[in-house]
Amino acid sequence: MKTAKTIGMAITGLAGWLVLGALADGPAVSDVVVRQRWPWSRLVDIDYKLVCSDPATEADVRLVAAYKDADANPLNIPLDSLSGDLYGVKEGFRRIVWDPAKTPYSNESIANFRVTLTATPLPLYMIVDLTAAAGATNQITYVYESDLASGAYGTVVTNPVTNVVSMAWTGVTNNDSYATDKLVLRRVSAGTFMSGGTSTALPTTPAAVSNAFYAGVFEVTQKQWYHVMSNWPSYFSNTAYRDARPVERVNYNAIRGATNDTPFVNWPATGAAVSPDSFLGKLRAKTGISGFDLPTSKQWEYLCRAGTATYYNDGLPMPANTASNDQINALARYINNSAFSSWGPNVTTAAGTAKVGSYLPNAWGLYDTHGNVTEWCLDAVGTGGRVNRSASIGYDGRYLYAGWINNSSAQNDPDWPPYPGTDSTGRGTGLRVVLKLP
Repeated sequence: MKTAKTIGMAITGLAGWLVLGALADGPAVSDVVVRQRWPWSRLVDIDYKLVCSDPATEADVRLVAAYKDADANPLNIPLDSLSGDLYGVKEGFRRIVWDPAKTPYSNESIANFRVTLTATPLPLYMIVDLTAAAGATNQITYVYESDLASGAYGTVVTNPVTNVVSMAWTGVTNNDSYATDKLVLRRVSAGTFMSGGTSTALPTTPAAVSNAFYAGVFEVTQKQWYHVMSNWPSYFSNTAYRDARPVERVNYNAIRGATNDTPFVNWPATGAAVSPDSFLGKLRAKTGISGFDLPTSKQWEYLCRAGTATYYNDGLPMPANTASNDQINALARYINNSAFSSWGPNVTTAAGTAKVGSYLPNAWGLYDTHGNVTEWCLDAVGTGGRVNRSASIGYDGRYLYAGWINNSSAQNDPDWPPYPGTDSTGRGTGLRVVLKLP
């Protein structure tokens, strides 16, 4: 049951009302103070106290704003205009900062500023509508375990992988809009895992991911790419089948920007900076979410393994025949089940890349982390190269183990990688986005 109270206050350069919301048996917000840093800055500080029944509990804090009347005058507040204590917040005094300069609103237009601040349990999924404007009503939807358990979003599978406690939303594959017009992401908590391994050995190296993040449930599809970039770069271009296929023939520079761009872009030296004309630059601008990026190689392996330390992410022992076996047939589109001899730009999804989500997900409900297309990562390799992971339709099962890593990818080459034992080029390199949380 949701409870709320309204507090009125005067703010320098800004008059405001704040509505506080919380779940009766969950985290609660109190002691809210809102101040604008006027006249030296337009930034608005929203200080609050988060109280949880268990001090170890974390919560997300949602901020919704309106002008005068909440129904008639909603304000578009893109996430890019908010910073501070929004995600995975622990009990105590916290602060959210709103930057009106990242919105179309002047001080005059927000003279009757109203804010709804709600503390919620951590959501399991986040859905971003790529057809909606940044900050628009219902542009972002959060899905909680209780929503999934109620059946409101279709089928779910509980604990699909042995020894991993999890819930995977499988109903996401039953509506093509989730893979074409929307971007669905799964929340991934920080944690430790065993990394590495070889084509004949299991992982043995301890590793850790220190910050929670959201991971794309699917590889970025051709229709999602089109919504952002307004072009169709992929080899598998049959118009009747392309929308929900993964985008491929896209290089790292097109995704993030090149080192000779203005502004200069070269992770990790320039951090999260991307070219405004790149896919990620336009995705951030379109959605108002500045945290979208490629995963690091470590994040990628963590999200692929999803709590397992096995050869593939199915939790099963290493198969005797790794080139082609029943285990990888259930998990991935790869050279042995992609009808290699039939590849061509007009093939259906019976050959070449598969429609995303066609194979079993891992324990966290992430699809195609083995095969389909290789996926770019942030990490640099030597001069002009970047890591990619996952292997693709041009590789056999010996390359699709969770620890496989390609350390020689030319970041300006859309045709990377060439496939072992074939003369084909391109058709196999794509991406999966993550949303980094502070």
